Amino acid sequence: MKTKKVDEWIVVSLLLLALFVVFLLFPMVGLLKQSVFNSDGQFSLDNFKRFFTYTNGYYLKPLANSVKVTIVTTLVSLLLGVPIAYFYSFYRIRGAKLLFVVAILCSMSAPFIGAYSWILLLGRSGAITKFLSALLGVKMPAIYGFKGILLVQSLKFFPLVFIYMNGAFKNIDNTLMEAAANMGCTGVRRLVKIVLSLSMPTILAAALMVFMQAFADFGTPMLIGEGYQTFPVMIYNAYLGEGGADRNFAAALAVVAVVITAIVFAIQKWGTNRFKFSMNALHPVEKKEAKGIFGFLMHAYCYLLVGIAFMPQLYIIYLSFCNYKGSIRQGGYGFGNYVQASKKLLSRSIKNTAVMGIIALVVIVILAVLIAYLVVRRASALNNAIDTISMLPYIMPGAVVGLALLLAFGKKPLALTGTFAIMVISFVIRRLPYTIRSATATLMQISPSIEEAAISLGASKAKTFVRITVPMMANGILSGAILSWVAIVTELSSSIILYSNKSITLTMSTYLAILRGNDGIAAAFAAILTVVTAVSLLLYLKVSKSEDVRL
Repeated sequence: MKTKKVDEWIVVSLLLLALFVVFLLFPMVGLLKQSVFNSDGQFSLDNFKRFFTYTNGYYLKPLANSVKVTIVTTLVSLLLGVPIAYFYSFYRIRGAKLLFVVAILCSMSAPFIGAYSWILLLGRSGAITKFLSALLGVKMPAIYGFKGILLVQSLKFFPLVFIYMNGAFKNIDNTLMEAAANMGCTGVRRLVKIVLSLSMPTILAAALMVFMQAFADFGTPMLIGEGYQTFPVMIYNAYLGEGGADRNFAAALAVVAVVITAIVFAIQKWGTNRFKFSMNALHPVEKKEAKGIFGFLMHAYCYLLVGIAFMPQLYIIYLSFCNYKGSIRQGGYGFGNYVQASKKLLSRSIKNTAVMGIIALVVIVILAVLIAYLVVRRASALNNAIDTISMLPYIMPGAVVGLALLLAFGKKPLALTGTFAIMVISFVIRRLPYTIRSATATLMQISPSIEEAAISLGASKAKTFVRITVPMMANGILSGAILSWVAIVTELSSSIILYSNKSITLTMSTYLAILRGNDGIAAAFAAILTVVTAVSLLLYLKVSKSEDVRL
């Protein structure tokens, strides 16, 4: 009697499912369990009751603050990003490639660095604030609170809209534009009724991306919010606050955050399905020359907006070479800040970031390639479930992931608190979706007939996968991996809960230097982080040779 051969891909699927159960579902279930028990270990919904009914909506206010600033940030980002994407896609802009590259650099930098830089520029003792006060006697309005968070997040996230919409506008067929013009629909009317209507699924996707990132942003409101507390900050304070840790309540807050982001994700999916259609530009839109006052205003808008968004990063690099004594700027320039930073865990931070980042990236690439292959080439209920589970961190704030991992692996038998291992696990869970989506999109464009030909010539399935399929996916894998790398390097919201002095990263060192008021050292750390991000993104552009960045 012949023994039935076990399908090796079934084994791979089961192993992947087991990994996700242990390192993602188990921590999330533990988080949910922690939220419905009180400090005595008894089942109770008191944590949720406390959140919703506490005096004068004390705990509801940070949630309302987060929702308010996130919605306004999303709207402002769309209002800023859609026009610049339209100009870039439909008109010839001088220096367009430089404009696009700088916009990407703006969108991928760590948000809290922008907040810190704007404080140094427009804060109570900021450079611009002092300059205007001394020269013109003008008193600048306070940048702290809601207005400051909105400024920083809008300038950080509108490039995401720009990047997304650029890809969508390229898919619009020029014959549709000409047909609309022939029917008398031109100018702003054509933009609204034709261009934006055709691009609605991408607009919703961009809005979701901005909403998720703005809602999960911890560093910006922590630095510039002052009395305007947001939900991620409240989760952090509940777990590690000065008043003492309350793990059960912090877990309840995290569950509320996941529910909110899941609802927003579901609404976006519903909206996208309503506008779902297929579009392919057989005749791409030909860029026109913008002349006269319109051309001048268009160039001014594009360069002024991107220039303002990029200014914080340039200012940080400039400050890193200024002489400081603590938070007081001295005269002259030099490398003193970098020398001082080298005495403040700089080498350890860079080494940790490189080692943990590379390990996480290797794991991400392996998992992403396997999942992409299973989803595209061996579709089944099991593999679709793995794909869905792997995307859960996409809708979860980093603080929630960090807290879930800490609760799950903070005690024996797997006591990983403060170790390299828990940091790497966090990086993999948080940033795996980027590479999965990129690898999946690439594999879907590759014909299965190539692999079938290799198998028909005698190659095994495993050899075909390694020697044929993976090399053909190389560009998509590498593009997604670089985006995952950038996100790992700038990760803060989960790292701040999980790190220790031994596992401190470059991002954490930068953030801690800012909190301690060591402006010169903070500027040096931030400048190095900015350069690492910039080099990584330029590498992405070189590898992908594309202007359609998929996150």
